[in-house]
Amino acid sequence: MTYSKQLLVFDWDGTLMDSQARIVSCFRAASDDMGLEKRSDEQLSNVIGLGFREALLLLYPGDGEGFHNDLVDRYRHYFLSVDETPSDLFDGTMAMLEDLNQQGYFLAIATGKGRYGLDIALNESGAGHLFHASRCADETRSKPHPQMLEELIDYFGVETEQVLMIGDTEYDLEMANNAKVHAIGVTYGVHSEQRIRECKPIACMTSTQDLHLWIADKISNQGI
Repeated sequence: MTYSKQLLVFDWDGTLMDSQARIVSCFRAASDDMGLEKRSDEQLSNVIGLGFREALLLLYPGDGEGFHNDLVDRYRHYFLSVDETPSDLFDGTMAMLEDLNQQGYFLAIATGKGRYGLDIALNESGAGHLFHASRCADETRSKPHPQMLEELIDYFGVETEQVLMIGDTEYDLEMANNAKVHAIGVTYGVHSEQRIRECKPIACMTSTQDLHLWIADKISNQGI
C-alpha cells in the first residue's frame, strides 16, 4: 500500500481504550498492599497518561526510588495478572482505525504505558496490526516532553505540519505543543473539556465517531 504523508498519533488509555476504571483499581490495590495513604479516584485518574515514575512522584512524592520500584511492581501484579476490571476499546475505535489504515495514513501510538503493557493491550484488543509504530514512556521521556513525537516524526520522515496528535489529557496536548504539531483533544477520557481546551487544540471531539468524521472531512479533503 502507498501511504499518504499524514501521521496520526494516538494516545492509548482514555483515547482509544476505556481503561480508566482498571488503572484506578490497580493503583488503589497496589497502594493498599503497601499501607499507603489513600488517594481519591480523581487524584488517581489525574496521573493517567504520564509515565509510571512521573505518576508516582505526583501521587507519593519524596518516598525514594526503592519505594517507587516496589509500588510499580505491585501495580503490575494487579494490572497484568489479577485485576479483571473490563478495559475495552471505545465504541467505533476499531472501525475508525481500520478505515484510516485503509486510506493510507501513518498510524502511531504515544503512550504513558510501558512497552510490555502496551503490547499486551494491542494483542488483547486485536488492534496491533493497524499501527505502524509506537513509543512508550519506558523507552523515551514521559509526556509532556516532546521526545515521543520527535522520534515518531523522525521514524516516518514527515514534517511537523503533517502530524496530528490525538489525546484525552493535557499531557498529550502539551506534548504536541512542545513538539510544535497539531493536536485534537477528546473529551470522553480522563481530563475535563475545560482542561483540554486550555491547551488550545485545533478541535475537541466528544466521541470516537465524531473524531472519525472530523478526520475524514478536515484531513482527507483539505489537509490539517
